[in-house]
Amino acid sequence: MTSFRHRGRINRSRLAQRRIETSDEEWSEALGDGVDYEVEELHPKKPRLRSKGIYLLPNAFTTAALFSGFFAIVNAMNDQFQVAAIAIFASLVLDGMDGRVARMTNTQSAFGEQYDSLADMVSFGVAPALVAYEWALKDLGKWGWLAAFTYCAGAALRLARFNVNTTVVDKKFFQGLPSPAAGALMAGFIWLADDNKIPVRDTAIPWITFFIAVYAGLTMVSNARFYSGKALDVRYRVPFGVMVLMILTFVLISSNPPLTLFGLFVVYSVSGYVIWAWERLSGKRFG
Repeated sequence: MTSFRHRGRINRSRLAQRRIETSDEEWSEALGDGVDYEVEELHPKKPRLRSKGIYLLPNAFTTAALFSGFFAIVNAMNDQFQVAAIAIFASLVLDGMDGRVARMTNTQSAFGEQYDSLADMVSFGVAPALVAYEWALKDLGKWGWLAAFTYCAGAALRLARFNVNTTVVDKKFFQGLPSPAAGALMAGFIWLADDNKIPVRDTAIPWITFFIAVYAGLTMVSNARFYSGKALDVRYRVPFGVMVLMILTFVLISSNPPLTLFGLFVVYSVSGYVIWAWERLSGKRFG
């Protein structure tokens, strides 16, 4: 409860002069209790607390991406590997949308950044590693779970480094293979092999999966630069050729989704090393 202090003030010379000029009765009425009270509040008003709410729209997309990653793990446990791979790709799309929605609606927040990072760890770190292990890597014994752990640890380190360097790294390029692309690379190969009914245990599929997992895990923590696409702004005009290229991409994906998607992410996963080699040979910085 707020406390108050009373401070009395009496002008002695003024009261003495007035006492001479007035009678006793008039003097008593004029004086009253002889004190002029002034109320002084000791405790200043406390500042109003800011609202602790979160932005719904971008975090809803992040939650959907997290659900897709968890759904992939559940389906891998039930030997539904094609559904698990598709769920990882769905998480990739949703993860790309939450950041763009946040920037377009000006709803970025520190909570959203941390939530997105944790969701990425599940969807593109844990989920691809467990799906690949249940699908083929477990047939390799300890080499299988070591490959899966290498991928999972690489994703964790990649996300931690990204969170620390958000204000330092060039926005046009990622440092190391981004975890969504690494997860899509793993899921694309699983989807392609499962769609073509390739027998996992009768071929070299487990060792190819081993190589992809180790390659993706190490590339995520490398210093190779990968184009981020953040320089593209969908609110502005683009050349007509970009629309033609987009139509061709949709046609290719529709004709054979697993083959096209896997091929696109293979090209992207080696593009960082191509840029690195070009910079070393030419002595110029790309981009």
